[in-house]
Amino acid sequence: MYLRALTLDDILEARERIRDICVNTKLIYSSDFSKECGNEVYIKPENLQLTGAFKIRGALNKISKLTDEQKKRGLIASSAGNHAQGVAYSANKLDIKSTIVMPRTTPLIKVQATRQYVTNVILKGECYDEAYEEAKRLEKEKGYIFIHPFDDVEIMAGQGTIALEILEELKDTDAILVPIGGGGLISGIAVAAKSVNPNIKVIGVEPEGAKAMKISLDEGKLINLLEVDTIADGGAVKNPGQIAFAIIKRYVDEIITVNDFELMEAVFILLEKHKLVVEATGALTVSALKKLKLKGKKVVALVSGGNIDVVTMASMLNRGLLLRGRIFCFSLKLQDTPGQLLKISEILATLGANVIRLQQDQFKAIDRLKHVVLEITVETNGSEHIEEITKALNRDGYNVYKVY
Repeated sequence: MYLRALTLDDILEARERIRDICVNTKLIYSSDFSKECGNEVYIKPENLQLTGAFKIRGALNKISKLTDEQKKRGLIASSAGNHAQGVAYSANKLDIKSTIVMPRTTPLIKVQATRQYVTNVILKGECYDEAYEEAKRLEKEKGYIFIHPFDDVEIMAGQGTIALEILEELKDTDAILVPIGGGGLISGIAVAAKSVNPNIKVIGVEPEGAKAMKISLDEGKLINLLEVDTIADGGAVKNPGQIAFAIIKRYVDEIITVNDFELMEAVFILLEKHKLVVEATGALTVSALKKLKLKGKKVVALVSGGNIDVVTMASMLNRGLLLRGRIFCFSLKLQDTPGQLLKISEILATLGANVIRLQQDQFKAIDRLKHVVLEITVETNGSEHIEEITKALNRDGYNVYKVY
């Protein structure tokens, strides 16, 4: 039943239904990611979509198909953020009342963005699944129409329009990388892509701390997680979709998992190299590029969303700088005599290391009457540059202790 539930015709009809509102986000070629993974990499930037994520495609398609009687009852949805905005925007556009239930852990930017379109936002639970339970309770109590974020054929059909756009722009695509939360996005894309070209590889990417769909495929049955632990809030789903599982089992070629450090590095590279603001979930696919078994192929990485608050972004960028070897903090012991600091500064200046913080502390040295401990943070060009700095200081008789 599930394998027949979603067809290419559903997706083609969805494209016509949402065409005048949703943005056709054009592919961006990435020379940096191409070099790193040995493939020809293109980014599908759904972070530039209306409401900042792909979710509006499915929500708009689903809500547009409701009957007048259903619309009068009002809508309810549960979401970690992006589906909420998609439903709220679509309902507002079609003059339908809606209620959105979001986890209390939802980034503030997503809560505020949702409230632009709807006043009734309820914060409940610590993750998506707990918000979902509250939304289903209100559905029964109030008679609302529940708009599922992923396990719904009309939702999947809307998301599948992304694959149609990719294949119209890059007809000889060899592989599409898709993030997985509940599984609705990759279900729509897989059905569309495989229907157009059965030889295309459709590869899912999940956070290591929330890999429910990968475990389910490995076990051959749908598995629900007891807990999730990932910075990718949009992918933090304990209970993946039943319809999605059946479709993924048939159409998806592989699922790759990535950890939080890999995600933070990807967020940093996307901002620095492509000037794209991307949330952690949105960076899942690009963080998996180095793990691909493919070489010399045309690969499209779907960047699913860019709704990230400034504080979280700042934190991720700092971690990204460290992971890419762009920041180097070290300490060394100096003789407590004039000119020592100048000598260190000259070495660093010669090597092009920009000092961004410096702290001299006499009390950290055991023999503090003769020596002081100097802690320096410098901006570097990467791991090779750090090694060059360390060797230069060692040659001049300084023992370098890496702080971070």
